Amino acid sequence: MANPSPGNSITLRVAAPSSFTATSELAAAVAAAGAAVTALDVTESHHDTLVVDVTCNTTDEDHANRVKDALNALDGVTVQHVSDRTFLMHLGGKLEVVPKVALRNRDDLSRAYTPGVARVCLAIAEDPAAARNLTVKRNTIAVLTDGSAVLGLGNIGPAAALPVMEGKAALFKQFANVDAWPVCLDTQDTEEIIMIAKAMAPVYGGINLEDIAAPRCFEIEKRLRDELDIPVFHDDQHGTAIVTLAALVNALRVVDKKLSEVKIVVSGVGAAGSAIIQLLKAQGAQHIVAAGRSGAIHSGEKYDDEHRSWIAANTNEAGFSGTLHEALKGADVFIGVSAPHVIGEEQVASMAEDAIVFAMANPTPEIDPVIASKHAAVVATGRSDFPNQINNVLAFPGFFRGLLDAGASDIIPEMLVAAAEAIANRVADDELNASYIIPSVFDPHVAADVAAAVANAANANARKQQTQAAGAL
Repeated sequence: MANPSPGNSITLRVAAPSSFTATSELAAAVAAAGAAVTALDVTESHHDTLVVDVTCNTTDEDHANRVKDALNALDGVTVQHVSDRTFLMHLGGKLEVVPKVALRNRDDLSRAYTPGVARVCLAIAEDPAAARNLTVKRNTIAVLTDGSAVLGLGNIGPAAALPVMEGKAALFKQFANVDAWPVCLDTQDTEEIIMIAKAMAPVYGGINLEDIAAPRCFEIEKRLRDELDIPVFHDDQHGTAIVTLAALVNALRVVDKKLSEVKIVVSGVGAAGSAIIQLLKAQGAQHIVAAGRSGAIHSGEKYDDEHRSWIAANTNEAGFSGTLHEALKGADVFIGVSAPHVIGEEQVASMAEDAIVFAMANPTPEIDPVIASKHAAVVATGRSDFPNQINNVLAFPGFFRGLLDAGASDIIPEMLVAAAEAIANRVADDELNASYIIPSVFDPHVAADVAAAVANAANANARKQQTQAAGAL
């Protein structure tokens, strides 16, 4: 399934004989090697030589080397240098701290720092809630990880997780103007993570937990939500669930089926799978079978962790105990948040008519989407190089924007549903089709719509709590 991707983009600096056909010959050689040419720039022109920067998308490092060899094989052509554009983007990191105020003279310094800052410190000491208005807390969150479940790479540790957390922070700023900072902890001890998060909480208006392995992530989120007065959101769980629900709502509109009636098979019962199942159940899904590595989760089996036990008690009402492949027979919907290539063409062909396949394992899906589309009516992945990208960036920037705007301290199911509805509604009736069930991550309205929906849900919850408190007096 490997397709050339911008994630494996390279620029080759090539010296070639000067001629009118030089650039077209270079482009033809790159294309023949299976890469996708995205730019040709003549950087130097001499009487006998052209120096050309050839930029193209490849599939991996080996493919990049084959492209280099193909160019070197041309008469008179020499590849002088190869640059990996992804690594170049990450040089020195992707974030910086920029002051919001100008420090032009002594007067400015006296207000921003000593002696004037002491007055602000004392005001906060007298009223700690004032920190939200008088510090970065108003618009800043922590993107916190222990590096134990990074993307599809596994337990690679906090330092290796940092590029992902930097990218996450950049997305928060780009899409919702939320200031976020990576916090990569060199511990995978649950109690230590909770202790550190609590100790640093005064700086932040919220915490986005990221890439923490299950089942540890469940305990960390629950404890922090109980013990902190700022919202704590595990994006791998709830962000994924929000966007999955939004996509499924629209996919079901395409095939004219109802959530309460369809049979849904979920592959993967970790953080994402558990949250997806809970949100689908809350929205009225009645027929869900979840499968882990050893087959379907069912009530006839005992499970060590409470999340699998909950799934066993609340899904698979028929007590099906077979394999994932067997579960897919006659299913209307497949949702994969598991591992590459766990199903094949035969399994998709065995599904119900007008089936829906969400193969969201990243970077390699549960099935090649091209193969799945031979039999399924709607196919979606987590990748940006196929239609229907189910990507958490549609949810988490706007979600935290709404939390911060509302000054929310709790996250409730109504917020998750409101966010999903806001995302789904960005696809108009005249736009909806099998290849467009979810808006683009670059739709400029998505984050604002999600933020407004979440803030409204938060404010409604606050009013409800006030009413209940008044009634108790």
